[in-house]
Amino acid sequence: MDFEFSADEQRFLRDVDVFLRANHDPRVMDPSRENLSQLVDTPERRAFMKKLSERGWIGITWPKEYGGQGGRGFYEYLLNEKLSSVGAPQLGKGTGVVGKTLIKVASEKLKREFLPKILNSEIEFAIGYSEPQAGSDAAAMRLKAERRGEGWVLNGQKVFTTSAHFADWYWVGARTDPQAAKHHGISLFVLRMDAPGLTIQPMFTIGGERTNAVFFDDVFVHDDYRIGEPNKGFQYIAEALDLERFGMFTFSPVRGRTELLCDYVKQTKRDGKSLKDDPVIRQRIAQLVTECEVARLLGVRFVDAALDATKTPTVPASEYKLYATEFSRRLADATMDIVGPGSQLNADADDAPLDGRAPGCYLLTVLETIGGGTSEVQKNIIATRKHGLPRNF
Repeated sequence: MDFEFSADEQRFLRDVDVFLRANHDPRVMDPSRENLSQLVDTPERRAFMKKLSERGWIGITWPKEYGGQGGRGFYEYLLNEKLSSVGAPQLGKGTGVVGKTLIKVASEKLKREFLPKILNSEIEFAIGYSEPQAGSDAAAMRLKAERRGEGWVLNGQKVFTTSAHFADWYWVGARTDPQAAKHHGISLFVLRMDAPGLTIQPMFTIGGERTNAVFFDDVFVHDDYRIGEPNKGFQYIAEALDLERFGMFTFSPVRGRTELLCDYVKQTKRDGKSLKDDPVIRQRIAQLVTECEVARLLGVRFVDAALDATKTPTVPASEYKLYATEFSRRLADATMDIVGPGSQLNADADDAPLDGRAPGCYLLTVLETIGGGTSEVQKNIIATRKHGLPRNF
């Protein structure tokens, strides 16, 4: 594959750079939040996304008949990398998981209702897969959906729904056939976050970011808001998770932290000696920089594979997600070791090394290895689907 950007791709990157400089806003752009900066969780961030819509950069890869540009996925990748490099919100669940699934399997009614609003950045979605007994194993979800009249009544609980406290709509999986096999009998629904019987309670992570527990108490959903065919929800979820695994973890924040650490080592002296002359630190930096480049190339390889595939390439998505998030964690560990006690200073401290990103990164990188499927799940996917090894369950 060709790793060089074409003239059109380079022109697009320059256009995005100009746009980001013209719309710089610290209320919108926060690199210290790492990949959680993609959340469109404030009015300022919604206004920023609206500007992206006005440029035609939302739905670049959607078919033209649904308002998109029918463009190559590589431009979406380039845009997200530029956005994440400055800590800006990115193309996320709406254009990826939700929008692309709606285009493939939803009714014309749902396409007409939701696709224009997604393209215009008018609505935000929360994703409801995880449950107390169904984290990495989404097929184990137990949220019950029972047929009643013209719709379904949902009872049960979801956990770790990151966007539930600010989203407009809930994209949720529920078990519609309890007698079916584990990976069958699940259906997908979309419902308003203010639906009667829906209760949202905060769950704060170790990194201080908010996620949520969501309780369903006789929540009614009309059958018109069921996505695709009944009892095939897990198949839709599995394909969308490949998009989520890649889209949730952009490379730019990791590269930015690697460069900050390299600059720190170049400029810092300890006990009168330059850190860059310490052979142990030099070896560790060389290893980190090499691994950083491997993570970048795995991401580019995934995008390249996706361009020519009839469906999302599952194994490359898992390979990138596994390697990039585990490297991000190793980088955070190394940063704390090399910088020392100063690495515990937050961004609001005037003399915080590395722009104060070290402590937040150290906590948030743990979440990266879990969200979108744990590292163990990714290893199982690679082992079974790429190498043909037997399943361990």
